[in-house]
Formats: sequence, structure tokens, C-alpha cells
Amino acid sequence: MGEIEGTYRVLQTPGIRLGTQTPAGVSTLEPGQSLSAATAWTSARMQEKHLHVRVKLLDNTVEIFDIEPKCDGQTLLTQVWKRLNLIECDYFGLEFQNSQSYWIWLEPMKPVIRQVRKLKNAVLRLAVKFFPPDPGQLQEEYTRYLFALQLKRDLLEERLTCTDTTAALLTSHLLQSEIGDYDETLDREHLKVNEYLPSQERSLEKILEFHRKHTGQTPAESDFQVLEIARKLEMYGIRFHTASDREGAKINLAVSHMGVLVFQSATKINTFNWSRVRKLSFKRKRFLIKLHPEVHGPYQDTLEFLFGSRDECKNFWKICVEYHTFFRLFDQPKPKAKAVFFSRGSSFRYSGRTQKQLVDYVKDGGMRRIPYERRHSKTRMSIRALTADLPRQSVSFTEGMRTSASPSSINASFCSVPTSPLAPPGPPDFKDSSSSLTEPQAPDVKRPAAERSSRAAVEAPDSRQAQAPGPAALQPCQGLSKESPQPSSSTRKSPMSLSPAFQVTLGPAEQGSSPLLSPALSEVGGAKTDYEEEPKHKCTAADEAYFIAKEILATERTYLKDLEVITVWFRSAVVKEDAMPADLMTLLFSNIDPIYEFHRGFLHEVEQRLALWEGSSNAHATGSHQRIGDVLLRNMHQLKEFTSFFQRHDEVLTELEKATKHSKKLETVYKEFELQKVCYLPLNTFLLKPIQRLVHYRLLLSRLCGHYTPGHRDYADCCDALKAITEVTSTLQHSLVRLENLQKLTELQRDLVGVENLITPSREFIREGCLHKLTRKGLQQRMFFLFSDVLLYTSKGVSGTSHFRIRGLLPLRGMLVEESDSQWSVPHCFTIYAAQKTMVVAASTRLEKEKWMRDLNTAIEAAKNGSDTSLALPGSTVCTPPHRSSDEVSLEQESEEDVRNAHSSLEGQGQHRANTTVNVCWCRNTSVSRADHVAAVENQLSGYLLRKFKNSNGWQKLWVVFTNFCLFFYKTHQDDYPLASLPLLGYSVSVPRAADGIHKEHVFKLQFKSHIYFFRAESKYTFGRWMEVIDRASSSPGRAGAPEEEA
Repeated sequence: MGEIEGTYRVLQTPGIRLGTQTPAGVSTLEPGQSLSAATAWTSARMQEKHLHVRVKLLDNTVEIFDIEPKCDGQTLLTQVWKRLNLIECDYFGLEFQNSQSYWIWLEPMKPVIRQVRKLKNAVLRLAVKFFPPDPGQLQEEYTRYLFALQLKRDLLEERLTCTDTTAALLTSHLLQSEIGDYDETLDREHLKVNEYLPSQERSLEKILEFHRKHTGQTPAESDFQVLEIARKLEMYGIRFHTASDREGAKINLAVSHMGVLVFQSATKINTFNWSRVRKLSFKRKRFLIKLHPEVHGPYQDTLEFLFGSRDECKNFWKICVEYHTFFRLFDQPKPKAKAVFFSRGSSFRYSGRTQKQLVDYVKDGGMRRIPYERRHSKTRMSIRALTADLPRQSVSFTEGMRTSASPSSINASFCSVPTSPLAPPGPPDFKDSSSSLTEPQAPDVKRPAAERSSRAAVEAPDSRQAQAPGPAALQPCQGLSKESPQPSSSTRKSPMSLSPAFQVTLGPAEQGSSPLLSPALSEVGGAKTDYEEEPKHKCTAADEAYFIAKEILATERTYLKDLEVITVWFRSAVVKEDAMPADLMTLLFSNIDPIYEFHRGFLHEVEQRLALWEGSSNAHATGSHQRIGDVLLRNMHQLKEFTSFFQRHDEVLTELEKATKHSKKLETVYKEFELQKVCYLPLNTFLLKPIQRLVHYRLLLSRLCGHYTPGHRDYADCCDALKAITEVTSTLQHSLVRLENLQKLTELQRDLVGVENLITPSREFIREGCLHKLTRKGLQQRMFFLFSDVLLYTSKGVSGTSHFRIRGLLPLRGMLVEESDSQWSVPHCFTIYAAQKTMVVAASTRLEKEKWMRDLNTAIEAAKNGSDTSLALPGSTVCTPPHRSSDEVSLEQESEEDVRNAHSSLEGQGQHRANTTVNVCWCRNTSVSRADHVAAVENQLSGYLLRKFKNSNGWQKLWVVFTNFCLFFYKTHQDDYPLASLPLLGYSVSVPRAADGIHKEHVFKLQFKSHIYFFRAESKYTFGRWMEVIDRASSSPGRAGAPEEEA
């Protein structure tokens, strides 16, 4: 047989005997066929086995991806994310149309060919899957750009329904992002070719008018404005799913970050928050929502909706599962184990990262930032996250009571120095989010997605070509093209800032539904303590000015939330019940609303500057953004204009108190509102916040001026701002003292039962606290209140309430106080001799005794020259001393109820109002003076801390607010009410000892008897500040009190 072309040599194997003839291999080639031709034919057959999938991107370009027939959806998704170099990819997904023309999300865990029918002819499209309520949570500029493109698509497809004015405004920002500054000829030509709205011609002139006002606005700013406006619309991120209720009425269901929404046509009629939902399920075409027992009350606990088919029902259920997991859970749930014999129910689970994991991944520098292309835009490229030109968090808005104001335009030059050559990122790691921080990248020239992808494949990190030195493409200003306009260095207010024409009313969907940026608690409120590390901040820790600016931001967020208690929540309560007279409504809200609007704008400016400051620090540059003085100076000067509003707050407080006395309806609304969780302090306390905030500004500016050297570029602005705010606080100092005294008297008037006309112009509060009064039955606990003219003592009222019942009244005129330790076998006791009564009382410690005696003697001396103010005690036989001897009065009888109440603690009270100073002093046998209250006003702080209990292993991240001698704990700074509180009177603050086993830095320890908490701060400065403010508010270790748990 002749030689066959294409035979191949067979390697010797152990089974072949030595010296035997080597067998020829068996060839499968056809006669006359070469090996090279066969190889080409095999390659063609292999290519036929690969599927070509077309994906339409958000900029309407179509990319083709090759996948194997049996690959799952995650393989295709990973290819898309890698080609787009998309970091925050978990917000997005691929959708396709099924046979009924419904859009379905591609599932990552199922094979593609089992989901998409006729894959060769199908076109999948990239879309936003999860819409966060706040665009500040999108940390990448590229992500915000894609979100803006999604909203552009929604506008055109009429998914994002809004008024013509709002639609024109959104279009104008999109226009600014794509073609730059206003040019009428260019605008009209562009709008002829490109369609943004279904009826674009009708709104053409409005679009041009708005676009004219956006001159100088960068594409990144325009994207943020689009998101900021859109997120306030009721239809933001809403996708309707047609269904019907039990009565057969046609409705639309939707799902959002907050829960399941019910619409009738386009009007929202109900919202089922995730916290209210116990279980979501479906059975054939029926979708079932099971509520918690305390939610539904006497009504049905399971709600049922009917879909057109089982597939539609199951599709909506899957979307609900994914939304709940993404926004509410700490990490994705583990898959269920497969049943051995029978399986019941769906095994579907969300398989991506949760929002919390994604935020931490990006903050930790999980991937390298690279340039990206903006289609149609004059600014052809941008540096992602090199200049963090937009705030990561913006003001969260609540239920429909506020009108929106566009955030100020961002003040930035965006100039930065390249620190490293471009290095392409790898694909996102879906398993590990603890990657180390990478160096920021220099920009690159524009290139299409496919070209960028090929460049990423060629230029590996170890490639010598990628590390070749050379100047950056744009040396003067990285991230902007040379023809792109530069924004001014000063913050420019948007033309739509406070104009009623641009105000968008929020729907009730926005209330109380903050995303889980740092999930401290599970979805039903239980604590999770497995949060180990707080992300390291990217700003240099040595810059104290940065952390002072960050403290301004954190406390401003808390302050704005406090204002919303009045401007939003209380207004809503009185309007709903029509409980407040019109003149009082005008007086109250005409004074507080302008202040609230001003601070909204100020907060936004501070957020923007801090974001730019962090971005400059990440680029290892010391640009013009690493300062805060110019922002503070401008706003401190503006605060002078509000002096007249501040001066009328005592009138507001007085008139509100009078109105509650004369109107039972208003009094009822007032008391019921104070029982709500959002009113975490006495209501009138929030009316003091505006003037108290001025004091905080002065103290923080003093810190900044003390930190800077006279030659620093921010020193002059900070000093000028300090001078301006000092002028305002000096003018209002007397008003603040009068207001604080009036507020305290008003609060005590509500808490004390059996006393009238406690509020008089000449009466001043001095001290409140717990003493033990000597009676026939021994020492009995009493709550004492010292004023400038009288000493009141009370006992605890009915168990479970926060009221105290008046037991006696002692005028200060003619009173004498002397020590009596030697006369009675009671430690720390002293005797009070009044005109008609004598009593022996004992303090808990020697220090408490000294404080009481000092304040009493000072007040008695001052009362000698003061006027005699009568205090009515209606119906009290105990307080009529002329008809009884001193012995009879001092040895008063005690009821069993009084004895039980004397030993009550905060643990026995209702959670609400248990953290007021009156109740805490009662439970911990301590006292608080007016000077202590003044110090507490000056020592308020907010920020994220990691908390650890004494016997727990994990650290729990919480937003912590310190005010009124108490720590209040929130999941995030956007929450409307605290989850728990910890009164600090009696606690000592210190650094952990070696025996505590804490091996972390910046940790401080709080201890009251056997109750121990550890808190970890993010920096040395923040650690010092928390130690400082808590130490000033905490009592000495020698004071004793009842054990205390969180309220």
C-alpha cells in the first residue's frame, strides 16, 4: 500500500516491544486532502458550535458576543461587563422579550439557550435592573452616565411619565451632556435628528430655554442633575406588571427598593414595605403577600393578586426576590440544599452581590478606574473616580411634604496630575470583595467598546509597553477635552434652585425607605453583628482639616433630619387633622421653612466639596478642592439674613404652648406626635436646633482656624467665616439662653402632674435630679427640681409612664441648707430648712451632694432679692404647709404604688421618652444642671461607628447621633428615626484594657456597672472627638444607678 498523505508519527509507549516495526497511525483524511485543509475545516466546525449573541447597549450600539451553546447566563453577563469595563455591574442586567413580548431578565444561573428562544434572531439589551433611591450611592461616574442613558430610554418609551416641564428639563440636561453648551442652531439640528421625547416638537422651546441656562455644566454634572431630578418622580425605576385584585379590578404591580407597590392606572394606591412583608409566594397565577401580624391588625393577613399567566406571576415573584435581596440583605442568601426525593417550591435565588457588598467593593478599590467614551459628547473621555465630582450621598426626601430644589452645580476645575499609566482591569470578581486599593489611572484617548476591550486584552499589567513612560494625552486638565468648557471655581447655584416652576412633588413612595448602605440590622430589625471591618477611607489621615470638614457634613445631615421633624412630619400631622390655627401655622412654618431650605442647599455644597476633596486625595494631588473655608464663608454670610427668623423662635415656642392649652385637638395631636418614633426628642427641642446649630458652626470654625497656619490658603476664609458667625451668635446669645430655659420649663410642665403656671418670665431652671428623702419608712426615692425661686420634689407616676407627681413645694426665700452626716446614719445627706417644712435628703455620692448644696445656696442667695412668684398646686393637700407641722410634712406616707415606682428603671418604661434626662436621672440616681445642658448643646456629634458588645464577636456598623446626653443608633444617616438609644448619664468612657481583648485601633469603651460597649472610629481625629464629647456629657464613675439596657 502506498504512503498515505497526512500520516502522523506515533510516540513510543511502554507497551511497544523493542526492535519491532513502528505501526503507522490510522488516518481519517480523505484521499488527496492535506492536513492544513483539515485543520481549517475543523476550526470552521468549532466556530459553528459557538453562538453569536447580539446585545444592544444603552447608547444604542449593538455588540456581538460569542458563547458556547451550553453556557449559563453569568458567562454572557461577565463578557458584557468585561467589554464595557463596568465596575458597578450589579445594578445592571440583560433583558429579552419572550413569546408574549414581555421583557424578561436573563437569569445568571440558567443556560442561555433554555431562556432565550431563537437565540440567533434575538437581540438582548442592556438595562438598569436596580434603581437606588439616591444617585449619590452610585460611586462611579461611568455608572451615572449609563443610568442617565437608561432614563433617556425610559423617557422615550414613556415609562418615566412626568409633566412636560420636567420632561423638557431632563432633556435639556441630556442635551448638555451630549453636545455641550447651548448653541441654538446646533441644538435645533441635533433635536431634528435625535428623538428624546415622544412629542418633542411640542416641548422644543422649553428644552432650548432650559439648555441655555446650563452653560459651563460638565457632562458628569449633567448626568447627576438628570438622576437627581428623575429620582424624585413617582415613576422613577417603576416597571408595571399587569394584574387584578380579588374583586377583579385591573391594577399594576411594581417593585422598588422599598417594597411592592400597587398602582391603579398610573396612580399609586398602596405600598407594602419590606419591613411589613413576612412572605412572598405564588401559586399558579396567584401572587400572595403575607404581612406581619402587627401590620394587618384586624384585617386580612394575606393579600392576593391574579396575573394573566403562571409565567408572568413567577417572573414578578423573581423580581421581588432579587430586589429584596439586593437592597435589604447584608449578603446574598446561601442556596438551599437540593431535596433527595421530592422538591417543593422554586429554588430561585438572587446570585449577584448585594448593594452593600457592591458599595464596599468599589470603596475598597476593587477594580482600577479607566477612561470611557461618551457618545455624541464634546467631552470624549472622562476619568472615572479620579475626581469624585459628585457626592456619594445626597439629601434623602420624605413623604410629599417637601418640594425639590435642584442641587447646586459642582464647583470644580477637575484638573489632576496623572500618577500612573493606564492599566486595564480584570473581570469583576463575584466572590471576593476585599481587593486592595489600586492606584488611580491616567486618562486615555477615546475608543469604542470593542477596541477598549482588545486593548485591555493586549496590554497586560506586566506588559512593558503598558509601563512605558510618557506624557499624558491631556496635560493641562485631565478628564476634559481641550474644547470642553471649564467650570468656575466658585459654586454656582442652578437656575432651577428654588424656582416653583421646577419643583417636583414627591409621592409617598419616598418615605422611610433608605437603602442598606451599611446594613446594621436585618430586614426585620434584628441586629447583625458580623460586620467585621469598616472600609478604610481614601483620604490621608494626617489631614485634620478634612476630618473637621467631614464632621461638619455629618452633623449637618443630622441637623437637616431634625428640621424635617418640624417641616415635614409635624406639619403633616397637624394638616391631616386640621388641628392648628392658621395664624400659628403661618408663624411657625414661615420662620422654619426658609431656614430649612437654606440648609438643604448648604448641605449639598458641603457634600460636593467633600467628594471633590476625597477625589483629589485619591489622586495624590493637593488641588483647590482640599479646602472648605470658601463654602463656609459664603454660607455664614448668608446666615446673617436669617437673624430675624432666629429671633422669633421664642415667640413661636410661646404661641405653640398657648395654643396647645386652649385647643384640645392640637394638644392631642401634639402628644400623639411625640409618641411617634420620628420624634425621638421632646418636640419643642427641635425648635431650638436652628440657633444651637449656629453655636456648632462657631466651634467647628474655631477648630479649623486653630488647625491652619496663617499662611494656609484656607486660613483667611475660615477666619472670616468665624468672624461672621460669631457676630450672629453674639446677637442671638440672649435669645438662646431664654429659649433653652423656656423649652426646659415647657417640657417639665408636660412631665409634671399636679402643677400649674410653671412657666413664668422670671423663673429659671437650675438643676434636676434624684435624691432620697428620709421618711418613716426610711429613704424614699424622689425627683427634685430646683428653680430660681422654688424647689419641687416629686415621685414617679403610674408605672409605664414618663410623668412625675408633685409631692411638695419649698420656696427658696428663707430657706437654709446644711450638712447633717453626723446627725443621721445616712451617707451623703444634708438637711433643708424651709419656712414651714424641714426635710433630710441624701445624694448618691459625695460629689452629687456637693453639687446640690452649691446650687441650692447660690439660688437661695439670689432669691433674697428676687420677687416672690406663687406656684399653684391644684388639689394637693400635701403642699399646704401652713395647716400641718413640719414633722407631719417631712414624714409623709408612702403608698405601695410609690414604693414599686421608686425601684423602677428604664427597663420597665415604654421605649419612647425613656431616654429623657428626667427619666435617666431617676433611674441612675444622678442629676443634671443648666450648665450641663449648655455643655450638651456644644457637644453634639454624628457619624458612622462600629459597635461591639462585651460578649459578641462581630462589629456592627451604625450611624450614631450623640445629643441630649444620649446615643441614638440608625442603620444609615438617611433613616428617619433611630432604632435604639443609649443614655450616657452615669457611663464612663475610656480606652480598652488588655483584658478586654480588643486588638483594633481607634476603639473607645463605654461602661456603666456591668454594661460595656465598644465603639470603633475611622480615624484618630474622629476617635478623639467621640471621646471628648462623651466624656463631657458622662457623669463621674462614683455615681451609682440602676442597670441600663438600650431603650
